[in-house]
Amino acid sequence: MKKLFVLLSTLALAATTFAVDIGKPAPDFTGTDINGKTVKLSDYAGKIVVLESYNSDCPFCHNHYATGAAQELQAQLTAKGVVWLIVDSVGTSNDSYRTPAQARQEWADFKIKATAWLADPSGTIGHLYGMKTTPHLFVIAKDGTLAYEGAMDDRPETDGDPRTAHNYVKAAVDSLLAGKPVAVTKTRPYGCGVHYAE
Repeated sequence: MKKLFVLLSTLALAATTFAVDIGKPAPDFTGTDINGKTVKLSDYAGKIVVLESYNSDCPFCHNHYATGAAQELQAQLTAKGVVWLIVDSVGTSNDSYRTPAQARQEWADFKIKATAWLADPSGTIGHLYGMKTTPHLFVIAKDGTLAYEGAMDDRPETDGDPRTAHNYVKAAVDSLLAGKPVAVTKTRPYGCGVHYAE
């Protein structure tokens, strides 16, 4: 019963309005990664970029990492030159907030294969992109336009193997790498609401 309560209370489905429009330029941002390095979206001009709203305390997000499915996909795509940026927009007063040191430990423990983990406790990047849930994914094409926004996959569950799902992010990136149009450009993200600072 408790698990069901947590599932129902954390499931957040985003509205159908989006902060960033498909086919329009993805807004640039400047952030700081968990190692203190300044990261700008414009640093990756000419590359495909994946943005992932992240909070491993969310059971939906946690399942992608506990199973290793997220890391496997990150490794596959970054090996092809794709940039994968985790965006952690949890506010500092929330129990799910990670200090840089805690985030570095989590990175090591989960063996995360993303390009960088951006600390965004102010919610600047999250609000800029209208990140609603953890996870919530955005795929930016080489020309800087938004090519996909929404769920990681078509399996909104907190257990089991996400590899059995149809992964929208992988499909979008594969299409872009092949020079083909992205078939599915928007889906409804599932997960827990982002714990923005109040």
